Amino acid sequence: MKKIVILALHLSTGGIEKSIATLSNILIKKYNVEIISNYQIEETPAFDIDKRVKITYLMPNLKPNQKEFKEAVRKFNIFEILKQGILAIKILYLRQTLMLKAIKNAKCDVMISTRYIHNTLIGKYADKNIIKIAQEHNNNGNKRYIKKVVNSLKNIDYFMPVSKMLTDMYKKMLIGTKTKCVYIHHSLKTYTNETSKLDNKNIVSIGRLSEEKGYLDLIDVYEIVNKTKPDWHLNIAGDGNEKEKIEKKIHEKNLDDVVTLLGFIKEDEIHQLLLKSSIYVMTSINECFPLVLIEAESYGLPLIAFDSAEGTKEIIKNEQNGYLIQNRDKGQMAKKIVNLIDNIELRQKIGQTSRIESKKFKMENVENLWYEFMEEIIKPDNNV
Repeated sequence: MKKIVILALHLSTGGIEKSIATLSNILIKKYNVEIISNYQIEETPAFDIDKRVKITYLMPNLKPNQKEFKEAVRKFNIFEILKQGILAIKILYLRQTLMLKAIKNAKCDVMISTRYIHNTLIGKYADKNIIKIAQEHNNNGNKRYIKKVVNSLKNIDYFMPVSKMLTDMYKKMLIGTKTKCVYIHHSLKTYTNETSKLDNKNIVSIGRLSEEKGYLDLIDVYEIVNKTKPDWHLNIAGDGNEKEKIEKKIHEKNLDDVVTLLGFIKEDEIHQLLLKSSIYVMTSINECFPLVLIEAESYGLPLIAFDSAEGTKEIIKNEQNGYLIQNRDKGQMAKKIVNLIDNIELRQKIGQTSRIESKKFKMENVENLWYEFMEEIIKPDNNV
């Protein structure tokens, strides 16, 4: 049986990590699959991975220490700054050298990188007979970052950006190189048989509490909504470094009783949360292909997002399964939310369209695309 190795930075929470779990669960049905991960952040992966998938952690006893280093700087603790600084250098050194060793020693037919920092390593050091695939999950519009990605693709056979828009952009940039761009959209790990009745007075948003997710803007939006709809509630699920800022803003705007930060919640809890919600709102500044949107639409929720997050345009069809708000207009977003609150028939109509649109992301549909691709690139005589 052919073997596929997937390289990961970690298997904790995050969109990349969720996609790794889903892809592993697809490929294990036909191939041997091993995930090689730099860090073991948690005792077990955040997302369910088939038990047949082998997981190898290169640094099970070391984790990134950015938080500790920043705290030492904040307190101006010179001893702790030096200690954490030296530890950070050690961690980065081991991250590079241990992954490099794993790549050199890997015996497989296909190797898939999920971070650009690993692209160059597999391009340079993986066995020449291994088919090399690089995935890209970011779309921050940063020209320097895009250049880094392109430069990392030397000796990569196939490049798989996360969205159609990114694929088209990189395809033009890679003309004249050996690297072929391929697009296979993400899939839902599971497809729920239950959908929301859309009759609970709950609005939901799920994601990492970081700056690019725009949650401080969401609080501004909800302040406007709350003025006319004080009986509705906003639930935000996720954790991150912006948590204290968001909590502070909620308190300053006297929204403590109507906005709840749930923190990190498990998949079964997300299931219940979406079932009991009636509208899904996303205020991200940047998104490539937000998996959480297709998950929310599978529950039949109307979707509302700012169109500054380019990936939302590949999921939300304006005024069909939700609304795309231009120019990050908070007032306009609040207006659309209130319109949906006021009109349950409209919620249900848009929610039905969401459910229909989500079916193309069912795993069996995406599985077939991956199997066709793998059968095309793995030659019968390519035994490593």
